[in-house]
Amino acid sequence: MEKQLEYLLAVETSCDETAAAVVDSNLDILSNVVVSQNDLHQRFGGVVPEIASREHVRKIVPAIDSALRKAGVSYKQLSAIAVTAQPGLAGSLIVGLTAAKTIACAKNIPLIAVNHLEAHIYACRMAAGRDVFPAIGFVVSGGHTNLYDCPNATDYRLIGSTLDDAAGEAFDKVAHILGLPYPGGPEISQIAQNGNADKYQFPRTFLKEDRLAFSFSGIKTAVLYEVQGQPGSSKIPQKMTTQRRADIAASFQQAVVDVLIAKCRQAIGKYGYRTLCVGGGVAANVLFRTTLEKMADDFDVNLFIAPMELCTDNAAMAGIAWEYYKNGEFSELDVDIKAGMVRH
Repeated sequence: MEKQLEYLLAVETSCDETAAAVVDSNLDILSNVVVSQNDLHQRFGGVVPEIASREHVRKIVPAIDSALRKAGVSYKQLSAIAVTAQPGLAGSLIVGLTAAKTIACAKNIPLIAVNHLEAHIYACRMAAGRDVFPAIGFVVSGGHTNLYDCPNATDYRLIGSTLDDAAGEAFDKVAHILGLPYPGGPEISQIAQNGNADKYQFPRTFLKEDRLAFSFSGIKTAVLYEVQGQPGSSKIPQKMTTQRRADIAASFQQAVVDVLIAKCRQAIGKYGYRTLCVGGGVAANVLFRTTLEKMADDFDVNLFIAPMELCTDNAAMAGIAWEYYKNGEFSELDVDIKAGMVRH
């Protein structure tokens, strides 16, 4: 007899997307609602935490209602509710966790708190439709650039991270330097298509070092000096033409991708896994994806990249909660958030 499907409601408010989704016990995504706040934060060139949390308060209930309605699932049919409890902006996380706790208590539904970064990697498992572990996990986003040793679906051990700016943060800051709108990643990727990636030799920090670490503050500063001139120098910066902007964007993007790919290769070689799972907002970058695919072919690596719709923040990837559900690992209603960027 075929096992009856169960349903999970997932809630995500770690930063500036208000998201809710319904995922069944086969890891099929029945709905995935994401309400963006980009328009609210664009004029500030980045996310303003107070604005983000206030907007979550306004949007969280409609997002949950929409996710349930689109999935055709009622509260009575839910086996559990999953919610992102770490890491992220404190005010944002509190809104989602409070909503999830309220539903869990009122409807007597088990609560499962999940880690946002682990969910980014698990999105690869969901898209693959089969087990992909053990693997090296790589989260590349606006707040994180982290490598993980992932022996199984619920064990994620940090083995490398950024010492300063995350890759996605560097994209946003360089976009601002170039006069491009927020969020910067898609903007840089677009104009870089018309640029010469060899025009400028921006720094590739730790590229040839063995340690699994990242640093993107230096390349951000190098771009700033190229655009505005170096303090104390009498050299007048070149005029910013459309082509010059495209060349700088392409050269910056190539430098970042070179470092990301090199560290993937190092991690694979060090830990001996033949599988690489990549998620996070920067995983949507076309150059990064195509270079990852080439690297995987060259070194006989099984590559799983989260699909575009699961790269940026969303609730569906909290389907990782099914792994905890199967093991009977639930969260108490007094579970608290763990904010911050979690850099080690």
